[in-house]
Amino acid sequence: MPRVAPSTDRRRKTPPTSIEWTPTLAYAVGLLATDGCQTDGRHLAFPSADRELVETLLRCLGKANRISEIRSRNGTVYYKTQIGDVAFCRWLAGIGIGPHKSLTIGGIDVPDCHRVPLMRGLLDGDGSIINKVARADTKRRDDYYWEYLRTQFVSASRAHVEWLRGRALDVLGLDGYIALRRGRDGRHDRYTLRFGKRASLVLLPLLYADRNAPRLTRKWRVWNTYRSTHPLPSRC
Repeated sequence: MPRVAPSTDRRRKTPPTSIEWTPTLAYAVGLLATDGCQTDGRHLAFPSADRELVETLLRCLGKANRISEIRSRNGTVYYKTQIGDVAFCRWLAGIGIGPHKSLTIGGIDVPDCHRVPLMRGLLDGDGSIINKVARADTKRRDDYYWEYLRTQFVSASRAHVEWLRGRALDVLGLDGYIALRRGRDGRHDRYTLRFGKRASLVLLPLLYADRNAPRLTRKWRVWNTYRSTHPLPSRC
């Protein structure tokens, strides 16, 4: 078999993933805790409807893996990458992100100083920022509307959202509300940790304090639009 030059050998292994905690790694861990999955203890799969999110994950981990475009049966397009790294998979399992985690994931063993970028990753992976105007439920007048701002994190594991709620309270002094949505037609229950307007006006400026930090653009834009059109409390 002829020898293949290192620069063209596609079988050559990529450098191992750094497991030294940084804000960038904490953000990537947040993404993997929501949308990522370990397939066999040696590989990580990361699918997402947002190609930007897959690209951002690879950039955060220092990878250049291929991104595949996949079309589901109903025509929905999503993007997927796969990373082979046994040591990194073991490290993730050691901090609480193991195989088959969707229903069982609990707390993530992350240093307190990296809780904020981790939460930004969790938000981008399976959360949302909602800013809408709704009509008030009142019989006295039909022209009364109110605007709300909400930040929420979603998981099929109640233990995970309870841990996240506790960490937000302990580290940031913010308290949220956990809502349950019962699963139907064989689907699992879903738990949503919600932070109202007052808490969101504290949380979101912390999540997006660094303009150069990794983030999903479409979610950040919801907050940026609100921030640019509303006077914020001095703490923000």
